[in-house]
Amino acid sequence: MRGPKAPKDPTKKRPSIYLMLDKNIAGIPDNYGNCRDTNFMEGRLLQQIKGICDEIDDDILKLLEHMDGFTKLVHSIGVSITAQKDEEKDSFITFTMQCYGKADKYGSGTQVTAKCPCNGEEVMIPVDEMNINENDDIIGAFHFDFPENCQGACVTLRFYLNDGYSVPEIEVDPPIDYESNAYDEMIERSLLNLGNVKRLKKAIEKAKRGEKVVVAYIGGSITQGAGAKPIHEMSYAYLSYRGFCERFTDNDGANVTFVKAGVGGTPSELGMVRYDKDVTNFGEIKPDVVIVEFAVNDEGDETEGVSYESLVRKIAKADNEPAIILNFAVFMNEWNLESRLVPVGENYNLPMVSVKQAVVPQFGKNTVITKRQFFYDIFHPSNDGHRVMADCLIHLFEEADAAEMPEEDSDFTRQPAIGADFEDVVLLDRANFEEFATISTRGFEGSDKEIQYVERDLNNFPSPEFENHWAKTENVTDAEFVMTLTCKNIVLVSKDSGSPQFGKADVYVDDKLALTADPLVNGWNHCNPQIILNERESKEHTVKIVMHPGEEEKLFTILGFGVTL
Repeated sequence: MRGPKAPKDPTKKRPSIYLMLDKNIAGIPDNYGNCRDTNFMEGRLLQQIKGICDEIDDDILKLLEHMDGFTKLVHSIGVSITAQKDEEKDSFITFTMQCYGKADKYGSGTQVTAKCPCNGEEVMIPVDEMNINENDDIIGAFHFDFPENCQGACVTLRFYLNDGYSVPEIEVDPPIDYESNAYDEMIERSLLNLGNVKRLKKAIEKAKRGEKVVVAYIGGSITQGAGAKPIHEMSYAYLSYRGFCERFTDNDGANVTFVKAGVGGTPSELGMVRYDKDVTNFGEIKPDVVIVEFAVNDEGDETEGVSYESLVRKIAKADNEPAIILNFAVFMNEWNLESRLVPVGENYNLPMVSVKQAVVPQFGKNTVITKRQFFYDIFHPSNDGHRVMADCLIHLFEEADAAEMPEEDSDFTRQPAIGADFEDVVLLDRANFEEFATISTRGFEGSDKEIQYVERDLNNFPSPEFENHWAKTENVTDAEFVMTLTCKNIVLVSKDSGSPQFGKADVYVDDKLALTADPLVNGWNHCNPQIILNERESKEHTVKIVMHPGEEEKLFTILGFGVTL
């Protein structure tokens, strides 16, 4: 190919704010045949920018809180994408910046799109060509739509600024030295407590003998694999499972089953309800090792640790005596809830791993891995961060293997450290309610196709969560769901949504208003557990759910219930 006779003079680059810097992306197939990587920015945008460069002036960042400020500050968007495989560099990925609208959050906002080559060439999108208007509110999400022949790529996304604005240049992070003594020392700090390893050693010995072993993970979006690209091969759960197989089997793990049950945006209050279905398949799967990760999800746990300890005891009571490992992840702001949850592990002398104790001390000095490298966004680890989390667990596996076999097991009958009101909780949904309750579903006979989907186990393709639900039928104004059963605890699991088609529902227990459930509070589609009954003794109760006055025509989805009989 011949170049131009006289190339143009280079254009001086404007100062720029990085939204993504050499960030891994991977297309996840959906039910409509699309293959997309989505990065939600609502409430996260400024923190994500600060995570890449924390020296940017707050007055400049405030301009990005709304689209009118964005148009004042930003001259153009630069997007450069490089496919991970050389043979895929001739492909194109479509970039979309989705603005959320003021009137209709998801329906009225401008969508700015550009077709980007996967060879690293930067595509420039001038703001004055974007058709942004007064109906646009905020930057809601960045989407990357993949072709079928391109599975993974690396993206740098930045906002170039208008004249009169400046920001500091960023320094490139040095590569991570995974073989260094400093890295090993960082990983060693993660071992918060080796604990009683009797159950874990029994699982390791089974694996070494070639017997069937199940290693299971339950948690939130980090356990689901958020930030890992591709999610089914680079999550900490999968990497640590592979580490277990490589160390304790001689058949590449053919005798070790992997169970991954992470659900984004959900606490242990939901984990205890869905454990039987998502992890054990109602007793068909018997995990030998269960890693529990809710240290960054349980801020919204209304029981403040009772659900977490109930889940631990529920797992421990299985007749095959599985090992339990408590895994404490961390957010970019260096926060987690291990101070609340560690006493649960101490009460039963459980193995505990703290990613916070490993990485946070070195973020400021003697840096092994920077925050930019560890975090994919303000909440989730990058591929490098997931590898660090996996290595923390693998270190625990190795230490347990080397330890002496304890004579006695942990005592899970002792008094709870926080509480265990829900340790016998079971899931009640449309598939099994006849075992527990009598139900009338007038107007709640529908099926909701837009429930939360997650990637499970070894799958890259997401599958539905709480698919056996009751959804309010459209155009029914007198819908009434009534359930009678004998129990002492009830957790309602309902669908949260960002759609204005959904409305509030009043939940009555024994004719007393227990809760007005508002599916729009959190603003996105996921599963929301809320306690509507918590008593010491079991007796007959009646639950009635009707739409809140004035919202009778709107939708509401009952995903299921957690009940203690």
